[in-house]
Amino acid sequence: MKQSEEGKKIKEAAAFITSKDTLDGAYPGLVLGINAVRLGMDAAIFYTFMGLNVIRKGWVEKAKFQPPGFMGAVPGMSSIATWMMKSKLTKANIPGLGDLQEMAQLEGVRFIACKMTTDMMGFKQKDFIDGVVIQSAEDFLKHAQDCKILLYT
Repeated sequence: MKQSEEGKKIKEAAAFITSKDTLDGAYPGLVLGINAVRLGMDAAIFYTFMGLNVIRKGWVEKAKFQPPGFMGAVPGMSSIATWMMKSKLTKANIPGLGDLQEMAQLEGVRFIACKMTTDMMGFKQKDFIDGVVIQSAEDFLKHAQDCKILLYT
């Protein structure tokens, strides 16, 4: 922990930005956020653009894995790749996306929805899972500028 000028201990912070709603876009921010909290840090994930879907009610079951390149353009390949990815996650004892979200929130990771994207997409607070805060990019950056770790996942 670092100390303020007054000598008070200040909790170190980490922030992550998630802009994709695919399995490989959603997992990193959650895994990193949980581990940051376990290391004693304050952690927040800022969801923007398609990443907002990750924190919408009823959406996590719809998350897919989109293979890169030509394979991603083949009809039906996303469904096959999603099934394969979910099988690998299960075999490796990695929690499903919904369980990981719940773990993150229970451990203290804050979920922040980008206000600009929320307004652009026509979403309201009621569209998001419990605990999500809608915040402007400016307000998020006020927090992020003091973070020890800031990653775009």
